[in-house]
Amino acid sequence: MNKKVIMMIMLGIAFIFSTGFTEITKTPKTVYRVYLKGKSLGLIESKESFENYIDKKQAEIKKKYNVNKVYVPTDLDIVKEITFEDNLKSNKDIYDEIKDISPFTINGYTIKIKGIDSKDSEGKTIKAKTNTLYVTDKKVFTTSVEKTVQSFISPEDFNNYANDTQKEIKDTGTIIDNIYIRNKITIKKDKIPVDKTIYQTEENLSKYLLFGTVEPQATYTIKDGDTISDVAFNNKISVEEFLIANPELQDENSLLSPGQVVTLGILKPQISIVEEDHVVKDEEQNYATKTEEDPNQYTSYSEVKQAGIKGLNRVTQKVQKVNGETVSLVSISQEVLKEPVEEIVVKGTKQPVSGWSGGYGDLIVTKGMFGWPATCSTVSSGFGWRWGTLHDGTDIAGCGYGSNIFAAESGEVVTVSYKYDNGQYITIRHDNGYYTMYAHLCSGCTYVKVGDRVQRGQAIGGMGQTGFATGVHLHYAIWTGPPYAGGTALNAMNFY
Repeated sequence: MNKKVIMMIMLGIAFIFSTGFTEITKTPKTVYRVYLKGKSLGLIESKESFENYIDKKQAEIKKKYNVNKVYVPTDLDIVKEITFEDNLKSNKDIYDEIKDISPFTINGYTIKIKGIDSKDSEGKTIKAKTNTLYVTDKKVFTTSVEKTVQSFISPEDFNNYANDTQKEIKDTGTIIDNIYIRNKITIKKDKIPVDKTIYQTEENLSKYLLFGTVEPQATYTIKDGDTISDVAFNNKISVEEFLIANPELQDENSLLSPGQVVTLGILKPQISIVEEDHVVKDEEQNYATKTEEDPNQYTSYSEVKQAGIKGLNRVTQKVQKVNGETVSLVSISQEVLKEPVEEIVVKGTKQPVSGWSGGYGDLIVTKGMFGWPATCSTVSSGFGWRWGTLHDGTDIAGCGYGSNIFAAESGEVVTVSYKYDNGQYITIRHDNGYYTMYAHLCSGCTYVKVGDRVQRGQAIGGMGQTGFATGVHLHYAIWTGPPYAGGTALNAMNFY
């Protein structure tokens, strides 16, 4: 082989070994690779330096949320890496890439509130969603919850319960047995993205927990003659909702001034606050009415022979309320303090001669015309708007499961059926043009059928808990026209 060629080969080998040796002797560097949403943005020299750069650039966030430090986004990862690469990016380069893509974070608390399952219009279960809230200070949340509780339970009663200073019941009265929140709530210290709604004040969070929003509520300017009950009903809210939205007003009888601006907030509580009460109270017991016939008097004749006197019972009850609304009422004992005295009415049966007119005209419905439909008189929930929905009847509770339900007036049974919300129910069409409906009857506790003619005071069913009923009670409603078929629901208590 030519000496010149051999020399060239040897120089090439030497160059290869020399070059390889130079590469191997380079010092590896410890750097940091930045990933956003799993995608590499490049290498930076120092993790700490980059985090400090973000903190310095986001001074506005620190001021807004009154925090000492701002952190990287939750979907950004900074991973240590050992490499020979020299191609490093500056803190500014990486910052500019991420600042408009992912939100930076601050120290705070993530709160998860699990909702309560509900039913749809067909009675199927709707799984509740979990509500996620963010606060910078845990105390903001705990104080807001306490304020929300005291929107439904008076501060005095709440404090007496919390401090175990409730007065013992001597004759009648109420003691709170328990207060708790039905929702499962978890609180976790966390890095909070600043694009989320972060509650910093108890006022805002309390408002959200009550109304489901922090947006301004509708308002109304009081006119001459307005009352709280009228303003509430005309704006489709309950008196209780009105008072919660206007805490400066003490009760339903508080005076309103023309020109006064009030809030019309429809409650949408984000937590379910349960209050369980032990109640002892005196209840009047309605008297029965007995009719005696006098064949010597015309049919237009009616006279009270013996005035009825109501009785008095001392009743002990267990009452459960959710967000101020009674959902269950059970009478556990009853003591008769005074027996009722029946009323005796004498009515004539003598028919007038043909062609004679007494000039009495058609029967006029007045208060007291309808009989009471149950054996007890506790109204657990009245007629009216609540949470944006009209409660079209009067709930009567405390009689006990299976206790008799009576026809409030004579008439024809037009419905004996089952509906997902009413449960087992009966509707009666009365001769005066009104309809009465009796809902949540116990299963198998209907004693009449469609087409039956019933008399006032006749037992037609038994009190139960079918349909949308969280406790044993009767949903009793009076309508002009057929219920839910062109008729109009009326406040039954206006007839008593």
